[in-house]
Amino acid sequence: MLTLAHFLTFGAILFSIGVAGIFLNRKNIIILLMSIELLLLAVNMNFVAFSRFLDSMDGQVFVFFILTVAAAEAAIGLAILVVLFRNRQTINVEDIEELKG
Repeated sequence: MLTLAHFLTFGAILFSIGVAGIFLNRKNIIILLMSIELLLLAVNMNFVAFSRFLDSMDGQVFVFFILTVAAAEAAIGLAILVVLFRNRQTINVEDIEELKG
């Protein structure tokens, strides 16, 4: 039988992997976007776990909104990366920092 602690532990592991991905790899934007997605999935795991164990649908409704925002963020982020790659021939974070204005 899976308990709430199992789900929260899994969510904490996902969150830790996402944070580690952000701190360890600061050169590739695609890895950074995937790490942000892992962070959002960890939060979603916690929402669903609490929603299930408290017999409330509120957490699952929040998950739908978070997934919608995450999908939009991924689509827009990848579109920006494609345009940057076409113009600069790189997606290295250090090269994109020159865009600050």
